[in-house]
Amino acid sequence: MVAHDPVFALNHMCAPDLSISALCELARDLGAAGIEIRNDIAGNAIADGTPPASVARAADEHGMRILSINALQRFNAWDGAREEEARALIAYARACGAEALVLVPTNDGTGRANGERQANLRIALKALRPMLAEAGIVGLVEPLGFETSSLRCKAEAVEAIEALQAGSTFRLVHDTFHHHLAGETRFFAAHTGLVHISGVTEGALETDRMRDGHRVLVDDGDRLGNIGQLRTLMDAGYAGCVSFEPFSESVHRMPDRQAALAQSMRFVAEGVRRYAA
Repeated sequence: MVAHDPVFALNHMCAPDLSISALCELARDLGAAGIEIRNDIAGNAIADGTPPASVARAADEHGMRILSINALQRFNAWDGAREEEARALIAYARACGAEALVLVPTNDGTGRANGERQANLRIALKALRPMLAEAGIVGLVEPLGFETSSLRCKAEAVEAIEALQAGSTFRLVHDTFHHHLAGETRFFAAHTGLVHISGVTEGALETDRMRDGHRVLVDDGDRLGNIGQLRTLMDAGYAGCVSFEPFSESVHRMPDRQAALAQSMRFVAEGVRRYAA
């Protein structure tokens, strides 16, 4: 049984208009343990050239862990360009004090064939392993549940990580949205390094039509089963961070995001306490 509340964190996608310092301040005021920074927010760190020392200083001033840089995209389409990008992101992560680098697979319909996708995954993990290990950075593999994704299921990622005996370097991101989309029923708490949560509340929306833009804060209208997923993970021993990752512009435009996030945190924590596993 769960003996503690979830440990919350904020992905920068909660408030992409905020500076890193302001994001750290928001996370601190909400009682969160850390933040995730992104390399895909125009006009903000990392995309605007903010030095990693500035990111480290902002986190330190507000007592925040930097849980990850999100993300090395198309990591399993390994080539020279991917290696160059990976080296730059790993160097940035090390310099700013980030604990991990999120690894996101191709999601354009390519590399999905049975045999091909497993081989591509292993090639990428084998190439990334020494780079991450040397820097002391964890690689967080995040399967995407979309039908166009080349890595939909966590089971396939775990199989590759175990085959390479690389569990000290690679962990999973359990994303509640993508877990739901993939229709995956297995949980891998012992392999999970980070949890992403978001909700989908549109009642008439079919699962195969759910997209990032539908992802809002978790409340009593949630269709993804966030509470059940979290309770299952926590009952199985997961004690890491639970990071809010809402992509919907309706969240980004909220006049009082702090109050909305606080309300969602309370809802999730209370739900996990009540949930009958």
